[in-house]
Amino acid sequence: MSKDIKYNYKNLFLGMLFDAIGMLSFTLPYIGEFSDVIWAPLAGWIMTRMYKDKIGKAAGIVTFIEELVPGLDFIPTFTLMWLYTYVIKRKYN
Repeated sequence: MSKDIKYNYKNLFLGMLFDAIGMLSFTLPYIGEFSDVIWAPLAGWIMTRMYKDKIGKAAGIVTFIEELVPGLDFIPTFTLMWLYTYVIKRKYN
């Protein structure tokens, strides 16, 4: 397995882990929504570090908003970004 493929799957694993952390707020009534205030900026920053350039910045903003708005925590933004970057974008390039 090449180094590039291992890196791709590392990002997938990390993305799924970060999506799970973001969904934890569903398990803690009332406290969970407060935790989103802390998790939202952190998740946005992590997204910009995992995916560089303009697309990473845009994904960071989307992740920040998705984590901050109550009820949207179920959207797996990190996993969707991985699919876009390593499956969809590569398929059409």
